[in-house]
Amino acid sequence: MEKLKAVYPGSFDPVTLGHIDLISRSCGVFDEVIVAVADNPRKKALFTKEERVGFIQEATKQMSNVSIKVFETLLVKFASSVGAKVIIKGLRAVSDFDYELQMSFINRRLAGDLETMFMMPSEEYSFVSSTIIKEIAALNGDISSMVPKPVEEALFTRLASLNDGA
Repeated sequence: MEKLKAVYPGSFDPVTLGHIDLISRSCGVFDEVIVAVADNPRKKALFTKEERVGFIQEATKQMSNVSIKVFETLLVKFASSVGAKVIIKGLRAVSDFDYELQMSFINRRLAGDLETMFMMPSEEYSFVSSTIIKEIAALNGDISSMVPKPVEEALFTRLASLNDGA
């Protein structure tokens, strides 16, 4: 029987406990979950793709059916290349839904055999986003309950080095 594979795409800059929550819960639904780290050279990421992959590997090392890959192409092409049948998208609020619904329709137009599954994070992570995490950390706020420990440490180190160079 063919394994059911899903792709969970994102920039993960940085990965949050909300992301890890969705990855973990997806592992209970799919035979394989491929965390697809977007490498978009037009976007200025705080962490390199290698750093982002490393953070996710560390946070998911106990999850045997997770793999992490970097992609630089259309998501539907990447999903097809790894044999995935489902794209997992997290929805924190109604505002996320508008954009993600549009993207799911476009993806269906481009690859009709690919389904999108929307997942809501656990309640304690429903407000967490990478952007908010970076803003809190930039102001020396406590992000320990929102990101894995290695991410917290790296984020404060990176922001301090950027401030020293300013």
